[in-house]
Amino acid sequence: MDYKTRFVDVILPLPVSGTFTYRLQRKHNEAIAIGKRVVVQFGRKKIYTAIVAKVHEKVPDAYDVKYILDILDDAPVIRGYQLQLWYWMSDYYMCELGEVSNAALPGGLKLASETRIALNRNAAPEPEFMNHKERTIIEALTCQGPLTIAEISNILNQKKVMHLVRNLIERSLVITQEQVKEKYSPKIETYVRLSKEYEDGEKMKQALDALEKRAYKQLQMLLSFINLSRNTQDAERKEIKKSTLIKSAGGSHAQFNSLVDKGILSTYEKAENRIPVQKAIRKPSDIVLTAPQKETLHGIHAAFDQKDVILLHGVTSSGKTEIYIKLIEEMIRSGKQVLYLLPEIALTTQVIRRLTKYFGSSAGVYHSRFNQMERVEIWGQMLREENPLPLVLGARSALFLPFSNLGLVIIDEEHDTSYKQYDPAPRYNARDTAIYLARLFGAKTLMGTATPSFESYYNGLTGKYGLVRLQERYGNIELPKIRIVDLRKDHMTSKKRSHFSSVLLNEIERSLKDDKQVILFQNRRGFSLRLECSHCGHIPMCVHCDISLTYHKYQNHLRCHYCGYHSPVPSRCPECGSKEIFMKGFGTEKIEDELNSFFPRARIRRMDLDTTRSRYSYQQIISDFESRRIDILVGTQMITKGLDFNDVDLVGIMNADNMLTFPDFRAFERSVQLMLQVSGRAGRKHRRGNVFIQTYHPEHPVFKDVLNHDYVSFYHAHITERETFKYPPFYRLISLKVRHRDQDVMNRAADALGSGLKKTFGKRVLGPEYPLVTRIKNQYIKQILIKLEKSASVTFSRNAILECVNDLMETQEYKRIQIQIDADPL
Repeated sequence: MDYKTRFVDVILPLPVSGTFTYRLQRKHNEAIAIGKRVVVQFGRKKIYTAIVAKVHEKVPDAYDVKYILDILDDAPVIRGYQLQLWYWMSDYYMCELGEVSNAALPGGLKLASETRIALNRNAAPEPEFMNHKERTIIEALTCQGPLTIAEISNILNQKKVMHLVRNLIERSLVITQEQVKEKYSPKIETYVRLSKEYEDGEKMKQALDALEKRAYKQLQMLLSFINLSRNTQDAERKEIKKSTLIKSAGGSHAQFNSLVDKGILSTYEKAENRIPVQKAIRKPSDIVLTAPQKETLHGIHAAFDQKDVILLHGVTSSGKTEIYIKLIEEMIRSGKQVLYLLPEIALTTQVIRRLTKYFGSSAGVYHSRFNQMERVEIWGQMLREENPLPLVLGARSALFLPFSNLGLVIIDEEHDTSYKQYDPAPRYNARDTAIYLARLFGAKTLMGTATPSFESYYNGLTGKYGLVRLQERYGNIELPKIRIVDLRKDHMTSKKRSHFSSVLLNEIERSLKDDKQVILFQNRRGFSLRLECSHCGHIPMCVHCDISLTYHKYQNHLRCHYCGYHSPVPSRCPECGSKEIFMKGFGTEKIEDELNSFFPRARIRRMDLDTTRSRYSYQQIISDFESRRIDILVGTQMITKGLDFNDVDLVGIMNADNMLTFPDFRAFERSVQLMLQVSGRAGRKHRRGNVFIQTYHPEHPVFKDVLNHDYVSFYHAHITERETFKYPPFYRLISLKVRHRDQDVMNRAADALGSGLKKTFGKRVLGPEYPLVTRIKNQYIKQILIKLEKSASVTFSRNAILECVNDLMETQEYKRIQIQIDADPL
């Protein structure tokens, strides 16, 4: 039989263009398959995990082909449809395949090489020509063998060691090596069992008698083991963890080891799932739908007969989740899988608890707060040939999981901007990507929200999507009563206390007396938005970004919310020396601080990015609020998203003006969505809630629709402006940001790129212009916006844009320019 040389095209997890071809060794010919991970050398030294995208016999003629080093998997970890999704995302969002691969794969599946420093055995070190630290490095390498940079840093007890290592490399005393490091390792748990000979009753009696006389603590541990290992219902022995036994007995590892040494107990190891298994405590059939819910469910079924994508427009607290549960049950019974997407990890906490009540271990959870090991295990459960997870809940990254038989995608709060990935690439919208994913399977997509995005609502009204409405709250509870508070009046009559109107303070006091809870919304974190000198007007600015620093009282420093730079609070103005430095603006931290002064007996918590950085912080705050351990919850927009609390009687919106005056064509849409969503947290169960919106501009036209909970009227009043000024949903937007450390170079590059684009797209190109923040992380920025007709070819537009970008990058002066392309920016 003639041997044919075979090749593979692989996707590397790097921002490089296209796929790369490698050659197969004969021993790998039978084992290779599309979707498997292979180890390849890229460049001179670096080693990466790559995904096989194609197997073929075509010999590349442009370069010498390297061999793959190894195949990592017995079976593919990527399914064929996932590669289709990756290619589509790369094309539509104008990014590299490697960037999509990097976003899609959990870190635990990415094997990469690690640089280690080793002695050059062909060189003869001369200690007299080395300083003390260089000699220490050489001695450590001689004794311990190759070391990482981090290990050398620890040995020398200093952070910066690269200059020392570089000197040794230049003198040929040390060399670099690349060592492949596997990131994933299973969780191994040690279990305990009774040795076989001691299962005999007489032998056990002898052991107990001996221990009673000589080792009473060991006796207690053995008795504890016997109690734990017996199941009182069926009298069968069950598995006992070593850690559980030691904790139960109140003993020590030494006492346990003595029982093992005596041959009474033995141990064995077992790989365990890191994700705890939940048990279902209710059945979906236990849910009794109201008449409006039944009508809506029937409407969804009817619409699915005609359309693959449906928008469910249901007011807040209308019971959309119960309808979702019924649809999930139907889909699982038919043998299909369901993907339930949520915009925020904060929101997943409540929804996960509700759904696991009904679906137990059938429901898997996947989001970025899971560590890499946990994410790999969920990935593995989805790859199982038998009994893969039928239901997955998660944030946007969950759509990358390897589904095998997807039947339904639910996109909750579809309007939410958190579905958009901003940095790094791919800058995708999970809502739109999930619709394409469903199409690959021939699956259905259901999007639900009380405040639809203009794009989705337009598609619903024009017939592209099915449209189903649910306009009645669960239990026929009235929508909250919304009132506008004119801050100008309180300011003129001196009734306003700091940032609180007298009306809002009185209502908070009333709610607390009635034993109800309060939510206060302010879409700014920190204590004060900026400091300002009253004499010269100086405002402390970030040294890396063109933005003022925000004051954070808890840390007592000024911080940049773009790059993380922070500095101490000045006691005097650095420009004029004045001590009269005042705080301007306010954030959630200041509201929390002032509430503690106004209501010292109330239990007040804050929910924003600063208080939810740890893994379980969201869950803890939400749990405390649900269980009435918090009276007043202050937060940013993460408290507006679908959270369900029984005893919230009052919602206060501290400052509606900063949302309405933001310079963006979507400002009114987002403001109304946020106001209606946070209002929907009030009065969800027992009685009608109250909402107070503070503003200096009560005459603003959007407040009329907010007061009436009339999102449809708001949509119709503003959709014509979108068409007039060529914005979505009538046009498609593509944004290009040009970034560079040198402002002059950036300006020239932006002008050149803009000119090139205008040759193809003409007046559809706007800019280049400076954005609101003109410099971030020491890089100056200009932005170009392209408005394309919906009928314009995606492929033609993509190719034309990338051609202009590539032409620019080939110019020597602009090789270090960064260009970020964002299709459908939000």
